[in-house]
Amino acid sequence: MTAVKILFKQRIFSWFDSYDIYDEWGGTLFTVRGKPAWGHKLEIEDAAGRPLGTVREEILTLLPRFALYDAAGRPLGMIRREWSLFHPIYTLDCNGWEVRGNLLAWDYEVFDPAGQLVMAAHKELFRWSDTYEIEVADGRDALIAVMIVLAIDAAQCGR
Repeated sequence: MTAVKILFKQRIFSWFDSYDIYDEWGGTLFTVRGKPAWGHKLEIEDAAGRPLGTVREEILTLLPRFALYDAAGRPLGMIRREWSLFHPIYTLDCNGWEVRGNLLAWDYEVFDPAGQLVMAAHKELFRWSDTYEIEVADGRDALIAVMIVLAIDAAQCGR
C-alpha cells in the first residue's frame, strides 16, 4: 500500500473537457478526453492511449449523478450529490465511500466505511484552468480517485 500524489490539470484550449493527469514527478499517468454526449462523458486512457474507464453524467436528475465504468463498460459504481445545506456531500455507491467538500467546494476528502481517509483533493485557485492536487492513500485507488474528482468537478461546473 503506497501513497500516491497526482496532479490534475484541465486543458485550456479544447472543445470538450480534456485533462492531463501527472504523477508528482511530471510523468503522465492518465489522459482524459471529453466526448460529445448529453451531459458530461469523460473517457480515461493510460499514458499509452489504452482505455481505462469512463465517467458519464446521468441526465434528467434533480442533483448531479455520474456513473463510473471500467474499460470494458462494466459499471464500477455511481457518484451522486446528496442534499445538504452547508457543504457538498457526495456518495459513491460501489464501495460505501463518502466524499465531503468544504463550504466553497474547492477541497474534497474521501472516506471509507470505517472512516479512514482514502484520498484528499485540493483545487488550486487563481489558475487559468481547473487544477487539482490529489493524494491517494493506496496507489491502487488512483484511477477511481481521478474518476471521483472528474465527476465532482463536472458537477460543480455544470450546475
